[in-house]
Amino acid sequence: MPLQYKKNPVDFIFSATTAAASFSVIIFIIGILYVLVTESSLAIGKFGIVNFLTSTDWDPVKESFGALTNIYGTVITTFLSLLIAIPVALGIAIFVTEIAPNFLKGPIGAAIELLAAIPSIIYGMWGLFTLSPIMSKYVEPFLKEITAGVPFVNVLFQGTPMGIDILTASVILSIMIVPFTASISRDSFNLTPAIVKESAYAIGATKWEVIKNVVIPYSKLGVFGGIVLSLGRAIGETMAVAFVLGNNHKIATSLLDAAATITVTLANEFAEADKDIYLSSLFYLALVLFVMSFITLAIAKFFLIKAEKKYSR
Repeated sequence: MPLQYKKNPVDFIFSATTAAASFSVIIFIIGILYVLVTESSLAIGKFGIVNFLTSTDWDPVKESFGALTNIYGTVITTFLSLLIAIPVALGIAIFVTEIAPNFLKGPIGAAIELLAAIPSIIYGMWGLFTLSPIMSKYVEPFLKEITAGVPFVNVLFQGTPMGIDILTASVILSIMIVPFTASISRDSFNLTPAIVKESAYAIGATKWEVIKNVVIPYSKLGVFGGIVLSLGRAIGETMAVAFVLGNNHKIATSLLDAAATITVTLANEFAEADKDIYLSSLFYLALVLFVMSFITLAIAKFFLIKAEKKYSR
């Protein structure tokens, strides 16, 4: 909307204030990027870009640093958490909007939103003292046993179940991101016009057919937006994962092995960085995470905009 300060000064002040708030986001992003590039310049000069991104060596004693193990851990835990969370979140949203009786919709909806408000360090403590023992004693031995004779799949569950590993961290992450996808999916499902659903019922469609052929197609852009929001949360989560991942700098082939993510490495080692190159490498790692998040969310946003244009025609 064009500024109308000549006609109404209040409108000008309001427009200027909202514009300043909007542009402050861009300024913050540029400021963060500037600090990351400046502080990591020493490590960029020593290790380069390709060597840093492809090296699995992370040895502060030898002052040799590479980001591949951290990138690998970040990608694996994010992917697994989305794999677990999306079906659960969609199931919750469908139940709340289409199946649950009215007296249950309010309490379940409030519980989902409260789940998103719990601090991540609480999730981490719960994961360490409650979920981790359950995973090591019951869940992981069970998964290891039933996949023992399945080629390729059994590789994912090799090793001793300890509960401090990729699988437990992914479960914690999935619990944390479920509220985001579930809440946005629920709101999107509620936007489906009642007359459209009633028309489907009128021609004999079952509830499942209405959900599958009417509700989900109508609201899929909103659902995708919720998944993107969850993706961003999963990539950047730190404290909850730090409690149960183990911070082991290696490429783990088994989900029962400890690993490291970029955020966990930064949280665990930043205070220990006693040399300039060590500190600069951590900033370099943060820069890699910044770029990863930016590219991932930009690609997701691109497809979201493309889909919006396609279905608005």
